[in-house]
Amino acid sequence: MAEAGLRKLVIVGGGTAGWITAAAFARLLGHSLEIELVESEAIGTVGVGEATIPQIIRLNAILGIDENAFLKATSGTFKLGIEFADWGRIGSRYLHTFGDTGMNLGNVAFHHYWRRSTFGEAAPDPQGLWHWSLHQRAAEEARFGKLDRVGNTAMTGLAYAYHFDAGRYARFLRAYAEARGVTRTEGIVESVARDGESGDITTIALAGGREVAGDFFIDCTGFRALLLGEALGTGYEDWSKWLPCDRALAVPSERLPVLVPYTRATAKSAGWQWRIPLQHRTGNGHVYSSGFTSDEAAADTLLEGLDTKALGDPRPIRFTTGRRAAFWAHNCVGIGLSSGFLEPLESTSIHLIQSHVSRLIQLFPQGGDAAAMRGEYNRRCAAEFAQIRDFLILHYHRTDREDSAFWRYCKHMEVPDSLTHKLELFAAAGRVGRDVDDLFRDASWVQVMLGQGIVPAGYDRMADQIGEDQLAAFLADLRRVIERSVAGLPRHEEYIARHCAAEPLDAAA
Repeated sequence: MAEAGLRKLVIVGGGTAGWITAAAFARLLGHSLEIELVESEAIGTVGVGEATIPQIIRLNAILGIDENAFLKATSGTFKLGIEFADWGRIGSRYLHTFGDTGMNLGNVAFHHYWRRSTFGEAAPDPQGLWHWSLHQRAAEEARFGKLDRVGNTAMTGLAYAYHFDAGRYARFLRAYAEARGVTRTEGIVESVARDGESGDITTIALAGGREVAGDFFIDCTGFRALLLGEALGTGYEDWSKWLPCDRALAVPSERLPVLVPYTRATAKSAGWQWRIPLQHRTGNGHVYSSGFTSDEAAADTLLEGLDTKALGDPRPIRFTTGRRAAFWAHNCVGIGLSSGFLEPLESTSIHLIQSHVSRLIQLFPQGGDAAAMRGEYNRRCAAEFAQIRDFLILHYHRTDREDSAFWRYCKHMEVPDSLTHKLELFAAAGRVGRDVDDLFRDASWVQVMLGQGIVPAGYDRMADQIGEDQLAAFLADLRRVIERSVAGLPRHEEYIARHCAAEPLDAAA
């Protein structure tokens, strides 16, 4: 890298990853960088990532994007969490929400008070915790509204994210980025040239003979990882022994009759099926393991599990769960699928794009030796991938299902020591062994642990500081406050119609 500094940033590949990257760099570093994005209309994108987590609100705020305009442009809806059906056992159902359940009291997490209230029961229902969930009640009644706090209590209000059309989101961000000086170049990359001494990428050659030079390159070419993987030879860590699903089929269907504010993930015999409600259609897909079912059977499972009429044929996607051995090598960083893949079970794909972009902007070199920034970036990205990996494994591994070869494998497989520690700690006394920079909060670990059937043997003894009558009154009061708050919220569809209804468009688009 030249001592004079980095002047030209080249992003190779568009889609959600490419245009989030372009938009963020244009907004935050566009004053000092020339930014060019190279993509080809002839190359399709995966584009099934239609569900997000609340961190995307921060991205929109940084970019200065108006929420209602964004949802109108992308046919978006609101999301309070993910409903998991048939995961712990067939017939089970729980909502992993973005908010807290109940309300903490005296620096003791609410689930310890709940566990105390059930301590005399021989077999307490682990999903009883959701009786005090604001988000659960709102989701059940398909209600949504802006609610910062519940009544005059210390209970936080509704935490939310979005569902949206990923293709329309990419087009929305493209317009945003181009309006801020990003140059888009149409072309297919044919070769990559590297400096003979440093090994850095210097130019990419496009079909037709054009060359695009740059000082720094971002690889958004998807699973192929054309720059980071193929040109620079960065290896790949395969995590399929823990997350055995390796294929997906995606298909749109007609709009749901009731626009619910949550994603649904339903466990199937060899994987799971997603359902994502948009304003104009429903996104559906079946993530499965080719080692436990055939592509034909998986397609049948997907189509039979639709709640509305299919609007096309299932589109296949193949992947290997894992990550690149390095996320940043030489003068190239992989963003999105080129950096690794963690299946969309907890809607982390778009988050990982924005997280990596944010981290790269913070550590972006001025020139000269970037080894320190590169090392820190790789360390933090690797830790984030591992933490999310463990959270996903939890859903598969902690199950009572043994009704298929797939679920027997998942239940009895060996898991990383880092997850084993968390499982043992929670099972003993409801403690959460969360890492400080873990993406998922304590509330998320608690909800999924309980949702998957783990009932702690004990609870925090600080929860004994109040008497039985006080505990009963506390729980009853919380329930009443939640019911009143949810009753005052508009229907999800009414809120959208009032604030961010999209223009009618072709549902299959």
